[in-house]
Amino acid sequence: MRLISRKALRELEGKHPETVSPLSAWHLAIRHSSPKHPSELRGIFGSVDFVGDLTVIKVGGNKFRLIARIDYRYQIVFVKTILTHKKYDEGAWRQ
Repeated sequence: MRLISRKALRELEGKHPETVSPLSAWHLAIRHSSPKHPSELRGIFGSVDFVGDLTVIKVGGNKFRLIARIDYRYQIVFVKTILTHKKYDEGAWRQ
């Protein structure tokens, strides 16, 4: 799959240096995968939730949530944001 915009990843890595390794691992895994539907993505990452048309992937031992829109047909991942567990639970990202 192709990742559109690493900006959210770089921003989080700047604020939370401990995310560099898990986000790099996530990026490598997504780049070398080609899931055709959500259940295949869950098979790759295990902890994946679907909220409307967004996909939420737990990163860094459940400390962070990567929220993305995934186009399985064109194999593109659009990262919307990456939040700490606390910010995610606040729910403002759903708007």
